[in-house]
Amino acid sequence: MPAPERIPAGSVSVDPVTLLTHGELTVRGRIREASNAVLYCTVAYEGQEAACVYKPVAGERPLWDFPDGTLAQREVAAYEVSLATGWDLVPPTVLRAGPHGEGMCQLWIETSGDAELLALVDGDEPGEGWKAVGFAQVDEERTALLVHADDVRLRRLAVLDAVINNSDRKGGHLLAADGRLYGIDHGVTFHAENKLRTLLWGWAGEPLTDEAVEALQALRDGLKEGAALAERLGGLITAAETEALRGRVAALLESGRHPEPTGEWPAIPWPPV
Repeated sequence: MPAPERIPAGSVSVDPVTLLTHGELTVRGRIREASNAVLYCTVAYEGQEAACVYKPVAGERPLWDFPDGTLAQREVAAYEVSLATGWDLVPPTVLRAGPHGEGMCQLWIETSGDAELLALVDGDEPGEGWKAVGFAQVDEERTALLVHADDVRLRRLAVLDAVINNSDRKGGHLLAADGRLYGIDHGVTFHAENKLRTLLWGWAGEPLTDEAVEALQALRDGLKEGAALAERLGGLITAAETEALRGRVAALLESGRHPEPTGEWPAIPWPPV
């Protein structure tokens, strides 16, 4: 039988969710920088093959505030919410059986390096086209201003992170590919308590864009009792977390503004990259 054709993520002709869910999953290696077990794999289906990431539940390390072994489910929930906004900021992600048991399987995104999203600059102002995050100690003798691009794609991701209560939006979790932006690593999201921790504070307190309001309104409708999105999330996160999600969407629509750090929780993840 001929070997499957390996194709870029953006070029798969088979529906990516079908490919990830029903394809033959083969482990090719391990991404050792990750704190939990993260396996680089290929998935083959109907003569096509694509790269993917597989995170088995058995390889998760319990966290004090996420002790339930549900990191994989939260990754899938983040994809579902992203899909519902219409922004598709999270690569296709499914929950499936694999060589090491049930886990999250996500399409691999090959970055193209076509966008500079984060930078450290000297001075007190971010400069045109950039948004200030805060000052960072670079070394013993230098402090620099951490900035991110004033980019509509990042702004959408900032809204998504506020919705899913992302407690770990680092620079390394941003992937630019062929003009698109993706966010990855959403295992520590959807907590019922406020835990938003991100590098994307540049729009804090500013009015939401019209498209963000429309996306939030669509989410509000999708999260109503009995709606399809609410039903799918019911198998991935707890009832209390779903209710808190509804509350965050409602609060954003009521305020009409990007959230600001509360001071109750470290606002920026460490390390930031």
